[in-house]
Amino acid sequence: MKVLIVGGGGREHAIAVSMKKSSRVDQIYCVPGNGGIAQIAECESSIGVMEFDRIAAYAKEKAVDLVFVAPDDPLVGGLTDVLKAEGLRVFGPDKKAAILEGSKAFSKDLMQKYHIPTAAYEIFDSPGDAYAYLESAEFPIVLKADGLALGKGVLICQNLEEARDGVRTIMEDKQFGTAGNRLVIEEFMTGREVSVLSFVD
Repeated sequence: MKVLIVGGGGREHAIAVSMKKSSRVDQIYCVPGNGGIAQIAECESSIGVMEFDRIAAYAKEKAVDLVFVAPDDPLVGGLTDVLKAEGLRVFGPDKKAAILEGSKAFSKDLMQKYHIPTAAYEIFDSPGDAYAYLESAEFPIVLKADGLALGKGVLICQNLEEARDGVRTIMEDKQFGTAGNRLVIEEFMTGREVSVLSFVD
């Protein structure tokens, strides 16, 4: 079968390498790809991961059997939905499911609603409210920009002064762009951090 991988980082390179090992995969395409992926797949670097219509057209042009969407931004933006509407088979959550990655506030509220253990937290839409909350908070404390911030947007603050600077950085200076329109202030927890991925039909 023919597979199109959307993305151009190390994660997508690893996916391409693994797919190349499969006897079921005859051809791999990638948009935009990178130098490493180009050694094992046909890359189209002129198409960006947020150009949904162009990705769909390219997938149809190459008659791919499966599109694998890896990066967070297009998943949160709804690329899977667009591709499925065009009749393409897609691996990747739809827009409604991807909000778990796209909004820390949504994820925290979901965990609380369904009694999934999570650090204690509060959500703020204004810097003033966040500053007021910090006055009686325990430290260290964790500040998280609500939206996608390219793997950044999380600050561990040891004291009130650091926390105030963090609120200013995220919500007022917009160092992480619109991701900082909302802020999650979270209890600091110590211990091992483990990612567990489950793939289900």
